[in-house]
Amino acid sequence: MTIQPEQALENKLIEQLQGLKYQFVTIKDEGDLLANLKTQLEKHNGVSLTQKEFAQVINQLSKGSVFDKAKTLRDKFQLTKENGESIYLEFIQQEHWCQNIFQVTNQVAMEGKYKNRYDVTLLMNGIPIAQIELKRRGIELKEAFNQVKRYQKHSFGASLGLFQYVQFYVISNGVNTKYFSNQKRESFKNTFYWSDKENNIITNLEAFTQEFLEPCHMSKMICKYVVINETMKALMILRPYQFYAVEAIIDRVKNSTKNGYIWHTTGSGKTLTSFKAAQVLMKLPKVHKVVFVVDRKDLDFQTAKEYNSFQKDSVSSTDNTEILVKQFSDDTPLIVTTIQKLNTAISKKRYTTRMEHQKDKKIVFIFDECHRSQFGDTHEKIKDWFQEAQMFGFTGTPIFAENAAKNEKGKRTTKDLFEECLHKYVITDAIRDENVLKFSIEYVGRYREKEGSRNDIDIEVEDIDTKELLESPERLRKIVDYVALNHDRKTHSKRFTAMFCVSGVKSLIHYYELFKAAKAEGKHNLKIATIFSYNPNEEDANADGQIGEEVSVAEDPRVLYGLDKHSREKLDEFIDDYNKMFGVKYSTRDSKSFYDYYNDISSRVKKGEVDILLVVNMFLTGFDSKKLNTIFVDKNLKYHGLIQAFSRTNRTLDETKSQGNIVCFRNLKKATDDAIALFSNKDAREVILMEPYENYIDKFKAALEKMKEIAPTVGSVDALPSEEEEFEFVKAFRELLRLKNVLSGFADFDEEEIGIDSQEFEDYKSKYLDIHDKVRNDRQKEKVSILDDVDFELELIHRDEINVAYILKLLAQLKGAKAEDHEKRKKEIIDAIAGDAQLRSKKELIEKFIHESLPNVEDMDQIDEVFESFWTEERSKALSQLADEEQLNPELLQASIDQYLFTERKPLGTDVLNMIEGAKPKLAQKRTTIERIVDKMVDFVDTFIGGMGE
Repeated sequence: MTIQPEQALENKLIEQLQGLKYQFVTIKDEGDLLANLKTQLEKHNGVSLTQKEFAQVINQLSKGSVFDKAKTLRDKFQLTKENGESIYLEFIQQEHWCQNIFQVTNQVAMEGKYKNRYDVTLLMNGIPIAQIELKRRGIELKEAFNQVKRYQKHSFGASLGLFQYVQFYVISNGVNTKYFSNQKRESFKNTFYWSDKENNIITNLEAFTQEFLEPCHMSKMICKYVVINETMKALMILRPYQFYAVEAIIDRVKNSTKNGYIWHTTGSGKTLTSFKAAQVLMKLPKVHKVVFVVDRKDLDFQTAKEYNSFQKDSVSSTDNTEILVKQFSDDTPLIVTTIQKLNTAISKKRYTTRMEHQKDKKIVFIFDECHRSQFGDTHEKIKDWFQEAQMFGFTGTPIFAENAAKNEKGKRTTKDLFEECLHKYVITDAIRDENVLKFSIEYVGRYREKEGSRNDIDIEVEDIDTKELLESPERLRKIVDYVALNHDRKTHSKRFTAMFCVSGVKSLIHYYELFKAAKAEGKHNLKIATIFSYNPNEEDANADGQIGEEVSVAEDPRVLYGLDKHSREKLDEFIDDYNKMFGVKYSTRDSKSFYDYYNDISSRVKKGEVDILLVVNMFLTGFDSKKLNTIFVDKNLKYHGLIQAFSRTNRTLDETKSQGNIVCFRNLKKATDDAIALFSNKDAREVILMEPYENYIDKFKAALEKMKEIAPTVGSVDALPSEEEEFEFVKAFRELLRLKNVLSGFADFDEEEIGIDSQEFEDYKSKYLDIHDKVRNDRQKEKVSILDDVDFELELIHRDEINVAYILKLLAQLKGAKAEDHEKRKKEIIDAIAGDAQLRSKKELIEKFIHESLPNVEDMDQIDEVFESFWTEERSKALSQLADEEQLNPELLQASIDQYLFTERKPLGTDVLNMIEGAKPKLAQKRTTIERIVDKMVDFVDTFIGGMGE
């Protein structure tokens, strides 16, 4: 079968877009783009612009970053015409999004660092609004993504930067098609398939174009469903299930008085969905207010912060009930509050008279995490008080009859409270779409009854739940030793972080003190932090396996004072350890200081500064951290409590984070199976859980056999006859990297089982990196290569512990090695350098140090100092050589490198030309000269500054 070429795919797409009523326009370069823009803006606004007036418009449009331009796009521009008249120009029509002018063009050429031609561009009113990059069938989709990233670096911001108005990108190879928002730090993990309402993904380009790129839908996505995130200074675009959920709520409010709930699995972005729903609803004429209700003060703060990150000052959380009551009376359109404060506002006499006039107002309530605390009398009170209200719940784990708790009114479900489920996106959907990760669950610890207890047979008992055994100091000590031994393996040498949930405050105190003692004994160097508060039903919560509700942080005085004296003293002691570790000052002296401590811990876990967070219930729901990949569990969990706790680990981040790791010190296997069956279906285990360790060993061996068919020996890689064979080798070895990354997270992993020793694996890795270096160098020369169509996934190779500081430790060992071990140690160092993508640029210099300087070092303690002196001298020589070779001003060169290090942006062509002291290059050589100098500067930084360590 003939493979469809990229050009044919492009032609077919343009033909389809024209059938959808996009007008084709020929635009070859920026000049054509500007001429078309003038015409379309005049037509859209019903005005005629002189060249001087249009120059004012272009001056406005060319300002700022992608983030700034997203705001400019949505604002109106005040223009003073040459005759003195003041008018307002609209760049896009947001309220009536179909009333824009839609065009398509292709192969627009823009010149920045390199000259690029973009495949297919969609324009609204003449402005580039969406960019589609295509690859021929069979090419990895990730390479289309990488191409967009290159364009972002090289040319989208060039000249007037009009391509920075692109709101989202589409990448496709015909068979697979994804979209993602225009933000520089986006990773391939944040690219999405579109789907229908039933979550059936649409991968084919033709079907995607019909559904997603239809002009009205595409315009609606830009006008309503792109979010401008103020905290990240970046654009976000809703995923399909988020879109359908918001649309369902809006339809419900517009066309009925019924309630409803959204079941979107934990980790799928419910806060963004609820924010967008609230934002749209509060603009509807019939809606008086939108009230977002959470069930804890810390979630109140967290949610308000996230809402304000999406849109600055969009909401302020209510610090007390008095402020809440005022917000109901004033013109605040969106309120974030806790269910406790809302209850107070409609229950306490001093507030009810002021709340009376709200009874007949159309108020929309959105309940976050509605599986948690909407099942008491408060929910009924709210419904009775606000007689015209509509109520919508968001949950990742609904309450069904099977997991409902009994109270005086019997078992009540989410459906009882909120009526119909308006949209469902369960964990199996999210894992299939790669929006969350699978779980790898390991059960550690087996307890045997003593001989003679049952017919004198030594019986393994997995479900034993004897309190004396579970709380025995010997058992806890063994678990601490296990965690200390395996933490680095689970977290990829602390690239990620972990949580440890335990059954109660008493156990937590024991665990913390054991970790502290183990650290003092030198068994680990982990940063352990903890937080806990009063839980009135702690023992009951532990017994039934649900996550109990600790009293809300800073919401109720009992948060601290409900703790017994011993527990509170211990908490203060642990907080003091935290203060010393991070140079801060927190305590339990009052609720505010404790609340600040909560927020600081939350921030540091998200940044990866805490290695293990030890908790009872807090942080097991509603807490999102992409850097958390492991949870150790010594606590009974079941149903929604279990799924919520496990889901702390499965946020996507990068290729290295391949799964969420769950290490259970209790037998939760049946509870896990039951929870999976309840919240997805009974056959979903294989979708949600990683396969057993042995399966990955078999897969690795099969992948190794396949690679060795291509390259039987390390040396044979150099003899591969063509780029096609190199391409196959790269794909085969990359699969080994992926599988080894998964295997390395298992506690049972033993390199002797995989069929290749570590030295041979590192040698193959070095060859793999050699090919990558060749591709990078060829790409700089704009050579067309089949190897451009494969992603090397270097993040699977980079190892945080391997840097120059680490190499210096090895050099000290080399200096002290016996003569017979010297060559072996030296080879280990060179192999370590060659096997790390970041250190390869330093290989020659470190070898030079080993041969020329190391023999003259008499005291091993002086190696760091001697190396620093050597490195400084070599860096100075290399900088002088670069300045001499290219005839550059040394001071301007150093300043430009300093600026590059600070901004992470490569120098502009004009800055490079200003550095040249000799004759300036002729026009024909200008571009190649600039590229050569910039590449040399980047190589200098990679060699002498990057990856040095402390």
